[in-house]
Amino acid sequence: MTLATTAGPQLTAALKPQLALLVDDIRARLESDAEELGRWQATHRQAVAEQRTAGSWTDWSEDQVTQAAVGWLLTSVFVRFCEDNLLLGDTAVWIAGPDRGLRQRAEDAENDFYRRNQEFSYREWLEVSFTALRDCPATQALVDDHAALNIASPSSDAVQQLLSFWRRTGDDGELIWSFADADLSTRFLGDLYQDLSEFAKKKYALLQTPEFVEEFILDRTLTPALKDRPLEGFKLIDPTCGSGHFLLGAFARLTERWHEEAPGLELRTRVDKALSSIYGVDLNPFAVAIAKFRLIVAALQACGESSLVDAPKFTLNLAAGDSLLHGPEADGTDAFDYNDTALNKDSVASGFNYSTEDAAVLRSILTPGTYDAVVGNPPYIVVNDKALNIRYRELYPYCKGKYALTVPFMELFFKLAKSGARSGFTGQITSNSFMKREFGVPLIEEFLANKDLLLVADTSGAYIPGHGTPTVIVVGRNQGKKRDTVRTVLGVQGEPGAPEDPAKGKVWTSITEHVDAPGYEDQWISILDLPRQAISTHPWSLSGGGAVEASLALDTATDSLLNDVTSSIGITCFTLEDSVYLVDLASPERRGLKHVRPMILGDQLRDWSETPDILAIFPYDDDFQPIDVEDNLNLLQFLWPYKTCISNSKMFGDKTKVESGLKWTEYGRLTASKLRTPLSITFAFVATHNHFVLDRGGKVFNRSAPVIKLPKDATEDDHLRLLGTLNSSTACFWLKQNSHDKGNGGIGGGIASEEWERFYEFTGTTLKDFPLPAAAPLDRGRRIDTLAQQLSAQEPAAAIEAHGATRATIDAARSQHAHIRTLMIAEQEELDWEVYRNYGLIDDDLTVPVGKAPETVLGERTFEIVLARKVASGESETAWFSRHNSTPITAVPAQWPSAYRELIEKRIAAIESNPFIRLLEKPEYKRRWAGETWDTKLQSALKDWLLDRLEDQSLWFTPNGTPQPRSIGELAGQVETNTEFIDALDLWAGQKDAPVTATLIKLLADEGVPYLAAMRYKDSGLRKRAEWERVWDLQRDEDAGLIAATDIPVPPKYTGADFVKQSYWSHRGKLDVPKERFISYLGAGRETDPTPLLGWAGWNQAQQGIALATIYAWRESEGIDLGELVPTVAGIAEILPWVKQWHAGVDPTIGLDLAEYLTGQLAEKSAAVNVPVDDLNKWRPVKTTRARKATARKAVQQ
Repeated sequence: MTLATTAGPQLTAALKPQLALLVDDIRARLESDAEELGRWQATHRQAVAEQRTAGSWTDWSEDQVTQAAVGWLLTSVFVRFCEDNLLLGDTAVWIAGPDRGLRQRAEDAENDFYRRNQEFSYREWLEVSFTALRDCPATQALVDDHAALNIASPSSDAVQQLLSFWRRTGDDGELIWSFADADLSTRFLGDLYQDLSEFAKKKYALLQTPEFVEEFILDRTLTPALKDRPLEGFKLIDPTCGSGHFLLGAFARLTERWHEEAPGLELRTRVDKALSSIYGVDLNPFAVAIAKFRLIVAALQACGESSLVDAPKFTLNLAAGDSLLHGPEADGTDAFDYNDTALNKDSVASGFNYSTEDAAVLRSILTPGTYDAVVGNPPYIVVNDKALNIRYRELYPYCKGKYALTVPFMELFFKLAKSGARSGFTGQITSNSFMKREFGVPLIEEFLANKDLLLVADTSGAYIPGHGTPTVIVVGRNQGKKRDTVRTVLGVQGEPGAPEDPAKGKVWTSITEHVDAPGYEDQWISILDLPRQAISTHPWSLSGGGAVEASLALDTATDSLLNDVTSSIGITCFTLEDSVYLVDLASPERRGLKHVRPMILGDQLRDWSETPDILAIFPYDDDFQPIDVEDNLNLLQFLWPYKTCISNSKMFGDKTKVESGLKWTEYGRLTASKLRTPLSITFAFVATHNHFVLDRGGKVFNRSAPVIKLPKDATEDDHLRLLGTLNSSTACFWLKQNSHDKGNGGIGGGIASEEWERFYEFTGTTLKDFPLPAAAPLDRGRRIDTLAQQLSAQEPAAAIEAHGATRATIDAARSQHAHIRTLMIAEQEELDWEVYRNYGLIDDDLTVPVGKAPETVLGERTFEIVLARKVASGESETAWFSRHNSTPITAVPAQWPSAYRELIEKRIAAIESNPFIRLLEKPEYKRRWAGETWDTKLQSALKDWLLDRLEDQSLWFTPNGTPQPRSIGELAGQVETNTEFIDALDLWAGQKDAPVTATLIKLLADEGVPYLAAMRYKDSGLRKRAEWERVWDLQRDEDAGLIAATDIPVPPKYTGADFVKQSYWSHRGKLDVPKERFISYLGAGRETDPTPLLGWAGWNQAQQGIALATIYAWRESEGIDLGELVPTVAGIAEILPWVKQWHAGVDPTIGLDLAEYLTGQLAEKSAAVNVPVDDLNKWRPVKTTRARKATARKAVQQ
């Protein structure tokens, strides 16, 4: 058997299918009960009206269903734990037990229950065990009136499967999962909390706090708080308690203190006094349930008892609810006093009370100024729910811009702590995003600047399991600033790898061992007592190792800032719904869309070049004025399905686009003045290094690619003068010191294992303060920019477009590309060293004239030679060379001219002797020249070239203009005589004379999306699709003047989990926008042709309907069972509303009113397949099951 209490991840994985079964079952029961469904929908409407959520019905109900399912499953876990450890009595079993005799007793008791209660079944029997928890004083709180299991009940069939899961045995007859554990460990519940439900994990940002982090924070909050106040009446709260790690740690410490201070008190009294000091709240009901259970078990152990039956009713001050919404104000008045004595202030305060929330208890727990210590690990996410986003802004004045939850929780932690002579301590590990992002300005300069900060510790370099976001630990007291300095831990170098024991990681160990030693510095951290003023202004820079001094040297090297020479820096536009407006290069032609422009995204900007492979739907005229989309039918047809979504996109100030006076088709923002002059410097908003590119006009720029605009009369040389400095290693260093570290990439769930892997967020606001040197590398910048343009012309797609998809073209382009790149690498090195001198970091000119540097490949740069020597001596470890496909060398390349080799030796000497140069000549500041390989890009370019030609309309229409579905076998017959196409196909396949049909099947494998919703979506996606269809019906009513746009709810967005295949999701995205090239007619091909049947995605809806009718006729003529044609008929029914909307009237090509024609075809064919029209949408594909391999019974884990 497997000891469940030590097999958290394995148990969690095993329980996930059980949870999915319960969720599906409860949802199905809800949907089949019209009365109950109506009550739920009314509750959802009330929650929306009272601003507790802006979520769609689908998302809201899924959360409620999931909570109910988890409630039932978790309570069964609690029962099983109690059974196997005999906590409710030596013979108290309902599901199973620690030995065969007790398991048999459970089954006998169950059978006797059914004999006595013949109307009951498995669900009612499991509820008997829940009643036992309710009847036991110590466990009452697990199943009280606010327990999530009360939200809804599963069927007896689903409960039977849950009982069967717990009763499964191995070959030896022993249970697969046993909870019998002499230590009564409940750590496994933390794994359940975090990973059981993917839906809940995403919604609630579930993340366990490692014990070593919790202990560190308690050491610096709870421990000092206890030194200056009585133990009696002491209070600690975690307002984001999750599964209770902080609470358990605090309980253990408080229990120990009661033993020390009052050994004469009865043991149970001491334990309960410790418990009564601990408070916790969490938004997630099942997190609170777990925390309660863990505290109950911990209290039982602390009492030295082995049975909950005889244990007292422990004091548990835990509640489920939103800590940010509930609770009165610090002065004792109500938080939301609307001068209405009849008002339910509990409801108003939170906006809405769920059944899992006890408003009175929450108000009591969350009384400001109550706690001696406030600790926790608050969520780091941005608030996506628009209603809650607004509520938090109203309640927490420092929530500005696109704030993360870090901000309101920072306020709340201090607000809950006591003030006055014995002010409370606060300690939290939180996202460091506020330190450098703009939304953190008021939090740092207005709020924290007036608080007594005791410790600010950069933990972004420490390996903290599961934490993909860079973090900081902030410890303070709820009082005005009392000291002139603040203890800070500055990061120097991140954890070099994932340590076997994270608690003993190099960075974390250095922090814990030296945090109380100001002046200490090693290769990982620096400990300083910074002047209070240094952390009273935004941004915070917590970098050690000389970074502060180097930043100061740059800031004082010039009196000129970038803002002084520019007219604007920042975002040009944002669509507010990229998934609609951004399309691939082929889609506009396919859909007949003329209003498009190339859209530059941040990840298209690399190494002085831009690769615009995205087009933007651009509903503006040549003077950047919004057009009337109603006058452009193709554009209207493209945008109309998403009208409600894009109309309700929120602007700044929380108004919708339409409420702000914009047309529903407009972008959320378009700064036309930035587009009227052609020259712009655009840059990657998020990247590991600085990437600035000179754009010469005709494009628009996504928010991920902000632009720098110079005055209107600025020349190209003026732009190049800036470009060179901005693309230097010096600029990279300065930007990283002043920009937010996003922590993407690398080990540890997102924490980079080396500094050069970290992604940063480079904002326009930060760049305004960039210090400019008096001299600028104009000639060098012009040279590299020219080379970058030449390089772009040799990219595979550009070369093939210009010269054809031939072997000669490809070989020539590959050779030229490699040559130009070595010149760019060499010239970039010269630029970096020229800029060092421009800033006064070195005195000597250590460069060669522009264009005179020898070709340089990766691995040959000066800093790489120095790094390779350190690796060879064992002084350093790095993945730099392997990750960049370069060879480390320890000697200056012999093929270089002797004068240049001497220059490199001087550079090496400068690195060794000059601390600033030693700091800047590191991989984290030097250009990586990383990206897709040329051959990878060639494959993509060849594929696009081939697919473009397979979209030729002559392949997809008959001579009389009707749509022509084709099998891949037919397509092969059409193209096999085209020599140019076949040669390119061979190049793509990587073999001469590749079999045409087989190769086309491989080429087209993921290029089609099925014609029918039931084939595209999983059940979750079909539920969302049903909401979308209701919205479309309402939009048609709006167009007819029957309702107002404000009466239409915003439909839910899709996720990848809603689609049957990942490729469907890739083509469609979160709003299900068709961007695929082809329509897939799964299972609809002719009996004589086994190759997949396709249609062209450029057909309009009427043409798609005709194609389906054609396919039906083909299959019917083959004499197949008409039952097989139900999905084809369902496809006609699905497309018909669109045909009626857009294609009513006589079609000039066919001479028919296609709406009338297809309506008749649908009636005729639905009768033929014997399925009523209204029932066609119930058709589902037959699910195929994979054969499971037999698995050995899990071994016992010690």
